[in-house]
Amino acid sequence: MSPAAPRTPRYRGLFPVVPTTFTETGALDLESQKRAVDFMIDAGSDGLCILANFSEQFLLADDEREVLTRTVLEHVAGRVPVIVTTTHFSTDVCIARSLRAQGQGAAMAMVMPPYHGATFRVPEAAVEDFFRRLSDALAIPIMVQDAPAAGTPLSAPFLARLARELEQVAYFKIEVPGAANKLRELIRLGGDAIEGPWDGEEAITLLADLAAGATGAMTGGGFPDGIRTILDAHAAGDADATFAAYQRWLPLINHENRQAGFLAAKALMKEGGIIACEAPRHPWPAIHPATRAELVDIARRLDALALRWAQ
Repeated sequence: MSPAAPRTPRYRGLFPVVPTTFTETGALDLESQKRAVDFMIDAGSDGLCILANFSEQFLLADDEREVLTRTVLEHVAGRVPVIVTTTHFSTDVCIARSLRAQGQGAAMAMVMPPYHGATFRVPEAAVEDFFRRLSDALAIPIMVQDAPAAGTPLSAPFLARLARELEQVAYFKIEVPGAANKLRELIRLGGDAIEGPWDGEEAITLLADLAAGATGAMTGGGFPDGIRTILDAHAAGDADATFAAYQRWLPLINHENRQAGFLAAKALMKEGGIIACEAPRHPWPAIHPATRAELVDIARRLDALALRWAQ
């Protein structure tokens, strides 16, 4: 049996990351962006996340972030809640980004601890103060993204303390090795303060994380219809159906996580005619043709909605 959620969360379920769509020359393609959003909602997403690492946020200019936030939130128009990633090393810049997102209608801000490059980190006390100041400034919940990219150790006791002491810090996306056990420990230590213990990393650990008590999943955006079947079976308390659904979609989950990365969603959307161009922004290399062909073949075998939604 899965452990009960610590408390009824405001947000739960499937919140995949929206890819950022570009033209062949690297400009923002806002029409494709809107179609990608519509597909992801139609495919069963409970909410969306924008400007995450899987959105190529590290390749975006500040003014483009503003355009994308406004465009997506206006186009979604309240159909589902939208999480906006506002990560920045500077506390003040992160607060400013988060306040703008809040003012535009974001449901939540997702934030990684301060980091830059391979070696620029701050000590735990500074990380705590960073999130304290951010929490004090906001009226919407904060999701702490615990990901290897930051290279910043965030122990379960430390995260639980943030949840207990900081009003808006209530959600945690755990995507580090041993995620399930970390979720269990976080829930045990944080109790009711842990409103949203979430799975990440393209659902590669979803089965274990759900068993550990995860109430949300932030995956890639290419096949929400597949992830939905896993979450629905789990919510119904059907362990056999949950396992069968995960087993069915695992080849595609694995190919995204281990082979195609954040380009998987755009490749599937382009193949299905949802978006006009799947190219990443330079200097990120394009997906290898063989990797793309394998991805599409797996998706076709599964009858993924992305390949037929726009037909």
